Amino acid sequence: MKFTATSTDFLQALLSVSKVIPPKASLPILENFLLELEGKSLTITGSDQETTLKTIMAIEDVGEEGRIAVPALLLTNSFKELPTQPVQFSTNEEKNILTITWASGTASIPCLLPDEYPELPALVDPKRIEMPAGVLADAFNGTIYATAEEPLRPVMNGIFFDINENYTTFVASNAHKLVSFKRTDVKGVKSSFVLPKKPANILKNNLARLSDEIVSISFDKKNAFFKFDQQLVVCRLIEGTYPEYTKVIPKNNNNIITVSRTDILNATRRVAVCANQSTGQIVFKVAGSQLEITAQDLDFSMSAKETISCSYQGEPMRIAFKSQFLIEILANLPYDQICIKLAEPSKAALMQPAEQTSKEEEICALLMPMRL
Repeated sequence: MKFTATSTDFLQALLSVSKVIPPKASLPILENFLLELEGKSLTITGSDQETTLKTIMAIEDVGEEGRIAVPALLLTNSFKELPTQPVQFSTNEEKNILTITWASGTASIPCLLPDEYPELPALVDPKRIEMPAGVLADAFNGTIYATAEEPLRPVMNGIFFDINENYTTFVASNAHKLVSFKRTDVKGVKSSFVLPKKPANILKNNLARLSDEIVSISFDKKNAFFKFDQQLVVCRLIEGTYPEYTKVIPKNNNNIITVSRTDILNATRRVAVCANQSTGQIVFKVAGSQLEITAQDLDFSMSAKETISCSYQGEPMRIAFKSQFLIEILANLPYDQICIKLAEPSKAALMQPAEQTSKEEEICALLMPMRL
């Protein structure tokens, strides 16, 4: 293999792929980047067996095609110290050495034969769906915080894609809170899958700067391929049946608080400092045009109270929540004014925007209360 590339472009490609490489891999070959040069396209691959990330960069100066596996950490650290300049790569296949040459120096890095690098899985009878990168990034931003960490129920540890002919809904839940993000402009054949948290995070970060790019998703019962820009993310899906989330979203919560999201978020953060360390409980007391938020920790003789203005339709009520979960939801709802819809102190609260700013988008969050 022999080619020349700009150091900063090459480093950027390495960094985008390095997110998937584990610190300690089950297979030694997975601690390496797979470099494949064919024509004027250099494909850089990283994998942890569960998730594989490929990025393609264009190479103008190609001397010889080839495939090698190079230690990921060593190669990345080498390029972090280089200023922007052309860098020449050449391999000695007999000695398994990659030589890197730049204006003022040279380095030799050991490389491995790529034969042991795992192949991509083949999809069986795949289904396909497309959506703008910005929509998918918003879906991840709006749901990933609500995923669970449950070894006994792995299906709850990812984001559920519920695809229908008229809409697609992205759902995440940890049994205490649930977030539903629906897009009526994303449609497909009725199907579903659960995407694990790690590839969702990788996709979220890589899609952040590509709002107008189209993401093509192909999937079967075991794997999903996300293709966009010059990248391909392949991941193993979580197998199992996702709970029937639509049945737990309340329909008749008629006591409605309308309030500034920023006001209630900041007040909750201030009051939560004095909440009980083990429970994190805060209490809402709402009546008329005032919402009183309180917390106390009797063990340490601490308490806090704050009152904020709101609009309230309903009977006076006291209801308690876990402050951590409430703050997570409020911090991730992208709206200025929100509605908190209540039924009674023992039933789930529903949080939605006061006004939908996009006709294609519907977001709601459900939070279970704590016992008073």
